[in-house]
Amino acid sequence: MSDPIHLNSYQRDARIARSRVLVSAGLVLLAFIGLLVQLYILQVVNFDVYTTRAENNRIHTRALPPPRGLIYDRNGVLLAENRVSFSLMFTLERVGKNKNWREVLDKLVEVLQLSPEERETFERRALQSRRPFEPALIMSGLTEEQRALFAINQHLLPGIEEDVQFVRHYPQGEHFTHTVGYVGRINSEELKKLDPVLYGGTNFIGKTGIERFYEEQLLGQVGVEEVETNARGRVLRVLSRTEPIAGKDIYLTLDTKLQAAAEQALGGRRGAIVAIQVNTGEILAMVSQPSFDPNQFVLGIGFKAYADLRDSIDAPLFNRFARGLYPPGSVIKPMGIVSGLESGKINLNTKVFDPGYFQLKNSTHKFRNWNRYGDGWVDIRLSLARSNDTFFYEMANEMGVKLLHKHMSQFGFGQRVGLDVDGETAGLMPSPEWKQRRFKQVWFPGETVMLGIGQGYMQTTPIQMAQATVLMATNGKWIRPHLAKTIGGEKPIDPDPMPDIEVSNPKFWEIAREGMEDVMHGARGTARGTGNSAMYRMAGKSGTAQVKSIPQGERYNRDKLNERLRDHALFVAYAPAKKPEIAVAVMVENGEAGARVASPVAKAVLDAWLLDENGVVKEEYRDGTEKGVHQ
Repeated sequence: MSDPIHLNSYQRDARIARSRVLVSAGLVLLAFIGLLVQLYILQVVNFDVYTTRAENNRIHTRALPPPRGLIYDRNGVLLAENRVSFSLMFTLERVGKNKNWREVLDKLVEVLQLSPEERETFERRALQSRRPFEPALIMSGLTEEQRALFAINQHLLPGIEEDVQFVRHYPQGEHFTHTVGYVGRINSEELKKLDPVLYGGTNFIGKTGIERFYEEQLLGQVGVEEVETNARGRVLRVLSRTEPIAGKDIYLTLDTKLQAAAEQALGGRRGAIVAIQVNTGEILAMVSQPSFDPNQFVLGIGFKAYADLRDSIDAPLFNRFARGLYPPGSVIKPMGIVSGLESGKINLNTKVFDPGYFQLKNSTHKFRNWNRYGDGWVDIRLSLARSNDTFFYEMANEMGVKLLHKHMSQFGFGQRVGLDVDGETAGLMPSPEWKQRRFKQVWFPGETVMLGIGQGYMQTTPIQMAQATVLMATNGKWIRPHLAKTIGGEKPIDPDPMPDIEVSNPKFWEIAREGMEDVMHGARGTARGTGNSAMYRMAGKSGTAQVKSIPQGERYNRDKLNERLRDHALFVAYAPAKKPEIAVAVMVENGEAGARVASPVAKAVLDAWLLDENGVVKEEYRDGTEKGVHQ
C-alpha cells in the first residue's frame, strides 16, 4: 500500500513568511537605530573631539625661527651675519602609511646624486627627538641644480619640502674663529636639554666663543603661524601669524685692523696674542694661530675635513689664548716685585749679590741664573732690567710658597679672569695643599725657588698674562677683560667684580714699573733694542718658558732639541709708559727668546694702535715722552 500524499498548507507557509519578514524588519530597525545612535555620538556627544581632530589634520601650527642677532667689531665691521639658504625639511608623519620613510630618503639620495655618508646623516637627523608634525632639517645649502632636481621629483618624495632659512656666515673667515666662535646644528644630546618652545623651528645653536657665551641674547624669540594644509601637507593658506623677534645684535670690543696687525706680526708662527685697553678692560685683539674657517662647521663639516683639523700637529682647533697653559717664566717678575715688597720680605733698597746661581742652605744644588757669570750686586730695578733669576730665587725663598700664592693670586693667576671669554681655563697657581691633593706629596723648598721665576708647576694662559700686565699699568685696578662692548645697545655688567690690589706704599708700583721701563730703554735692558726703536716709551718684560727640562750641569742646546721641544718665547708690555693705554701679551710657541722673538711682535701691535698712518704717535696717546715731542 503506497504512502499518502501530503498537500501544502498555505496557512502555515504564510505564517512562516510573516514571521521572517517581521524578524528581518526588526533587524533592519535595530541596525537603523544603532546607526542613529552612532551618528548621535559622532555628531553630538563627540562633536568637539572629532572637530578638533579634523582641524588638526587640516590646520597646523608652525614655529617661526627668529633671525639670530648679528655680531660686529667695535667699529661696525660685520663679524657674523645671516644669509639666506635653501634647505630640505622632512616630516615623518607626512610620508603616508603606504610608504616607508627610509625608502623616501633613498630616493632623495638617488635624485640628488649624494653619497652614502650623506644618506646616513639624513636618517640621523630625521630621527632626532621632536614634536609630532615638526619638520626636521636634513639638508642645507642647496645649489640651484639640486633645487631644480628636487622640484622635478618632489612628487616622488612625500614628507620632504623645500624651505628658506637664515644660515650663519662669518665674512672674516678664520680671523676671529676663536673669539666669535661659530654655530652648528643642534645635536641629539643638546636637544634633550633645550626648551622645545624656545628653540621651536631653530636648528642651530652656538657651539664656541661669543656665539655660545651669549646664546640666549643672540637667539631671539620664536614666532608662530597657523596654516591650512591639504592631504599631502602642502600649505594652502596662512590663517594667523605672530612674527618672531630677532636676537640682539652684539658689538664687540675687538678691532678688525688691530687683529690683522697682530696676526701679521705673529707671521704664521704658532702662538697667541692678547691686547687689552688698559682703562676699560676692553679686549682689542685676540689671536690664536693657526686658526681655521668656522663656516665649514655651520652646515656640518665632512669627516675627512674634520679629521684633518683634529689630527693636525699644529692644533688649529685649540684656543691658545684662553685654554693654552704655559709656564709664564720671567714675565711674572714685575708682579713678583710688588708681592715681595707688600709681604715685607724685601724693601725698596734690597740688593742681592749674584754669582750666577742661588743655593739653598745645606744643599749642593745650584739654581742657575740665565747669565751664568752673574750680575754682581743687583737691586730691584736692575733685577727687572736684567731679568736676574738669582734675585727672584732669593726673594721667593724668603717669602715662602704661602705668601707667594696669596699675593700672586691677586693678579689673576690660577683663576679665570675674563668676563665673557668662552672656554677659558683657570691655569694653576700652585700651593702645598694643591700638591698634596694632586700628588699626595709634601711641598719642597726648591719648588718655591722655581716658582719665583715662573717655572715649576705654575701654569698661565695668555689672557692671564695680559690682565696681570694691565694691573701693573693701572696700579692694581681690577676691570675684568671682556669682549662684548654692547649687547642690544646696553653695556655688559660684571656680576662678580674683583677687588683692587691694595698695597701699603704706592712706591711699590712705581719701582716695579720703572724696572719694566728699564727692560725696554735701560742701558742693560734685555729688550732695549725693541724699546729704543719705538716712537714712544714702553714698559715690558720678556720671558722664556721651558718645554723640556734641562738636567743639572747641562746647558740649553737648541740644535739637540726637536723644534717643538724648544722653549716658548713670552713677552708682556704696556704703552705709553707714563700714560698707559694698551697692554699686550705675546706667546710664540717654541720661539725660544722672549726679548728677541716676542718683543718685536708686541711692539708691532702697540704701533698699530698708538701710531697714525704717518708713523707718529696719535695726539690722544701722547704722554710727553714719545720721540718728536720730548726726548
